[in-house]
Amino acid sequence: MTFSLDGFTGFVPFADLPAGDVPTGSGVYVVTRPASSPPVFLPQSPAGRFKGKEPTVSVSELQESWVPGEPVLYIGKADIGRSGKRGLRTRLSEYRRHGSGRAVGHWGGRMIWQLADSADLLVAWRPADDGRALEKSMIADFVTMYGRRPFANRTG
Repeated sequence: MTFSLDGFTGFVPFADLPAGDVPTGSGVYVVTRPASSPPVFLPQSPAGRFKGKEPTVSVSELQESWVPGEPVLYIGKADIGRSGKRGLRTRLSEYRRHGSGRAVGHWGGRMIWQLADSADLLVAWRPADDGRALEKSMIADFVTMYGRRPFANRTG
């Protein structure tokens, strides 16, 4: 049994996000891994350093965080912000650029970039008026199902 992603659309590789039809409003997004094979972890993260912080996580921590058999690796949220110019499209662009080595402020979910097959990961989204509440609810449902948070959701 895997975590339900009812209502999510997209399911595109990060590389396809710039050309994708990602909504501009608030909502929730997920990163999934289509492969069912055991993961291969990179010892060094290719993600960008933000404010001088090292994005690399130890391979042992990556192994301990892995949820076997579950394709959902990360659940994130996007709010439109005070200016109204943020949202899913902007947040996912930041996430993609962080993974490509740029110094971008998307620290959450950085563990996905240490997967050898990170280029094959898929991103999906679901618009919601209150992305924060939906994200919290989804993570709580995941914890109920598996007894722990998704692989790359490390903080509370």
